Amino acid sequence: MQQAEIAKLLAGADDPGLFSAAAALTRENFGDEVYLRGVVEFSNHCRNNCRYCGLRVANTAVHRYRLSVEDVIACAGLARELSIGTIVIQSGDDFHYTRHDIARIVVEAKARADVAVTLSLGDRADDELLFWREHGADRYLLKVETFDEALYAQSRPGLTLADRLARLETLRRAGYEVGSGVITDLPGMTPEILANDLVRLAELDLDMIAVGPFVPHPATPYGDAPAGSILAAFRAMAVLRLLSPLANIPSTSALNALRDGAREQGLTLGANVVMPSLTPETVSPDYAIYPGKNAFRADARSRVEAAREAIRRVGRMPSTAVGGSKRRRHV
Repeated sequence: MQQAEIAKLLAGADDPGLFSAAAALTRENFGDEVYLRGVVEFSNHCRNNCRYCGLRVANTAVHRYRLSVEDVIACAGLARELSIGTIVIQSGDDFHYTRHDIARIVVEAKARADVAVTLSLGDRADDELLFWREHGADRYLLKVETFDEALYAQSRPGLTLADRLARLETLRRAGYEVGSGVITDLPGMTPEILANDLVRLAELDLDMIAVGPFVPHPATPYGDAPAGSILAAFRAMAVLRLLSPLANIPSTSALNALRDGAREQGLTLGANVVMPSLTPETVSPDYAIYPGKNAFRADARSRVEAAREAIRRVGRMPSTAVGGSKRRRHV
């Protein structure tokens, strides 16, 4: 699919055709199954100052927390009890935790339950990424947000797109299943930038791809910018399914932050993954990368069951499988 055609689809040239084709392709490759990934957000400390993120280091209003390694392992252990095939160990760029801390979490999580472990820890050193892979980490999620160098530099001060892309290549070489993604309607994004972002994402031949709408956080420089369009995010998700038929694509929590029920609707438009939070309810509201993140205040079991009910409401089946990369099976 050429970039010009993608641009037309993103502009709404054929929503019924686009959404129907994405749904059909998802069912062809994944059936009715929707994989659940239980997310443990173990620290909201971050050394970065991204202009869109509520966890940015300059935001002194956020209540910061760190879970102990033991608490993270206990949260991960819920996966077996709740029949979840993958856990995601996620934080801001917080270097308080050593390579050995993270390795211990990976090893003990896999020992307690037959799960895949995804890490989402930001820009850690290459030797650390290799170390964790050697200790059993299966996947790594590292979002790009945009491939436009100027917009990237504007949105993530002091950081470069080239470094981010190099780290994605390091992850691939290390043998991880690799995930990345973009934000639709990020302030400064144009339709041309988004179309190019989707092409670039597909060219990376990723195992996991995430796309979610921009949600403004009032304690950031982008706080007064308009919220992203849910429809634009749906179109981008559907286009990505056409470009990457075998990728695991989540319907993101950012959709529900803008409209209740939008996340489950995304499961009818190309997504095949949902990621409920396993973070203790005592701290989960503080992982506020945007307003509405972890808005459902309940224990982990209730959150997971609510996700399963939402999946069933749209005629899909919650899966207990690990849900590994189908792309690799076809290489």
